[in-house]
Amino acid sequence: MQAINVNKMLNQTKILILCGMLVLLCQKVGLGTSIIESIPGMVMIFAVALIALTIKEVFPKSIFPAFGWVTILGFALSIPYNPLSGPFMYYTNKINFMAITTPLLAFAGISVGNKIEELKSMSWKIALISVIVFISIFFACALIAEAVMKLRGEI
Repeated sequence: MQAINVNKMLNQTKILILCGMLVLLCQKVGLGTSIIESIPGMVMIFAVALIALTIKEVFPKSIFPAFGWVTILGFALSIPYNPLSGPFMYYTNKINFMAITTPLLAFAGISVGNKIEELKSMSWKIALISVIVFISIFFACALIAEAVMKLRGEI
């Protein structure tokens, strides 16, 4: 267990606020959704993300990423037997998934762009591995989607 680095957490909080504002803007521009109606859901998503980053900061040697903690916290808050699930689901359902992916992918691109020299040093092998992984994931997702749609009788 480690003490929390306040400066790092403050920077992460600033980035989360910026991302939240971008998500709200993307929803307003793309879907016409009211920013005021979306704020409570965005605050809840922000809080879950901040808690996950705090857990990751307190346990830095854990191999479990902050994204995993976000997933677990979101799952725990949305379980039907949880008394908080009703309000949590009501407000977070006002946030469109595609509005979240826009800033997320932008930051992922910036992150990869900052490591371009490391990617160059991996040679052509990284491109081959990436293509194999992307194709495998695509077909796995397609098979899962087809199986679920058959079970539901949609195809």
